[in-house]
Amino acid sequence: MKTQLVLVFSLLIGSFLQSNAQSREPVLPVIGIATSFENDSLAAASGFTCLEETVKKILSPAVSDLQFNAQLQIIRHARCKIQTCNVFIPGYIKIAGKEVNEARVLGYVDSVMQRAKIAGIRLIVLGSGEARKISADADKAVVVKQFVLLARKMATIAARYDCIIAMENLNSSETNFVNTLAEGNEIVTAVNHPNFRLTADIYHMLKENESPASIEKAKGNLVHCHIAERETRTAPGVTGQDFRPYFAALRKIGFHGRIMMECRWDDPAKQYKQAFDYLQGQLNEAYQATNNK
Repeated sequence: MKTQLVLVFSLLIGSFLQSNAQSREPVLPVIGIATSFENDSLAAASGFTCLEETVKKILSPAVSDLQFNAQLQIIRHARCKIQTCNVFIPGYIKIAGKEVNEARVLGYVDSVMQRAKIAGIRLIVLGSGEARKISADADKAVVVKQFVLLARKMATIAARYDCIIAMENLNSSETNFVNTLAEGNEIVTAVNHPNFRLTADIYHMLKENESPASIEKAKGNLVHCHIAERETRTAPGVTGQDFRPYFAALRKIGFHGRIMMECRWDDPAKQYKQAFDYLQGQLNEAYQATNNK
């Protein structure tokens, strides 16, 4: 009887220790890919489980109802989950500076959000470098105040459709408004709305020589990531870019969202799997190493 009790006790202790060890294992972000839903099968076969499409292609008011409904059926049966979109605001609809037509912007946002709700899109990245580009003589402080007010109204619309708008940092070769994650974080903090959050584009951070510290300071606002190598926006692994310092910063703030590859591809059939494995390896190293400190 005593032997049986010791055995049961040992099993219970062992189970507890195993469970406790598992609970300390870091929860890694999901690696996804920004590409056409037409590449769904290749992406899924390469290891990806989520895919980011463009607003322009599937949600824009310029897409006919017939085309939208046809694409909707494909999206709903995709192997990779499609719950995020980029390429939000077209360049001819200004969202910052003197040429902003607020009614036009908000009308466009409402139309996109209606379709996002139907399609199950839960997050839309606000990059749109041309739409937010401002004139050289613009008063930056005034532009920021106006943009914050507009963004808050956009977020209010997004909330009605259960969607999040995530502001993205873009390097200075693509726009002249919000070029760093730190600037984006200041905007998001000022907007102060749960449906207006932050995307960290690590490629753009690398282009602007922005350190991982900006990620740490964005805790609470950062919900999404994009990534590519610094030189010519190649896929992870082409030049051997080390993303681990940025991943360690993500781990430090408890980021468990999506990291979407937004890259230039020469041979997707060959590169998708290679890029996925390369990035997954660095992510595992960074999260495990940070967890063991």
